[in-house]
Amino acid sequence: MKKVKIYVTLRESVLDPQGSAVMGSLHKMGYGDVADVRIGKYLELLISDDTRDIDAYVNEMCHKLLTNTVIEDYRFEIEEAVSQ
Repeated sequence: MKKVKIYVTLRESVLDPQGSAVMGSLHKMGYGDVADVRIGKYLELLISDDTRDIDAYVNEMCHKLLTNTVIEDYRFEIEEAVSQ
């Protein structure tokens, strides 16, 4: 099995009101050194080893369902899943 870690963030050109609210709260709590906050998503998928082209497979899922490619960017990492 492969573990795929997908990181989704808003594009730099897209305003992030949730990130701005968190930054404002951090400043009020005394963490004034924080210059910017961007909020995103993290997903983990377990995919069987018999998947032929896992990069293309994950890109397809991201484009069709997991991200909004108009306003979001994504990147992913593929690693061997640890058996338990």
